[in-house]
Amino acid sequence: MAGFRLDRISEEVRHALDRIIREMNDPRITGTYSVTRADVTRDLRYAKVYISVLESDKADEMIKALKKAAGFIRHELGARVQLRYTPELLFYRDDNIAYGVHISEILKNVGAGTEDETTEGDQ
Repeated sequence: MAGFRLDRISEEVRHALDRIIREMNDPRITGTYSVTRADVTRDLRYAKVYISVLESDKADEMIKALKKAAGFIRHELGARVQLRYTPELLFYRDDNIAYGVHISEILKNVGAGTEDETTEGDQ
């Protein structure tokens, strides 16, 4: 039963963080990115926030900027989400979307290679 509550809190934190980060006016936070997941601990003291950045060359700089602004983001999160404790935010880079795009390209290339072989064998 407590797991459902924790999942709801994690999802609410993720939505709030996404809005807060998009409203920030930091020039280091640019490009295409998304907050993919927020895992809040059972005691609501910490939250691991996973950020996916499409441009890999900007990803490290953006994560560093978010870590520096963690205090401000936490303050804004506390104002938007009513919790007993506002969790301390730990930002991590999430490469799952980039990895998925990479696998998709590999599968396209493999599929294109097998189509060429089947058309040659039929002639």
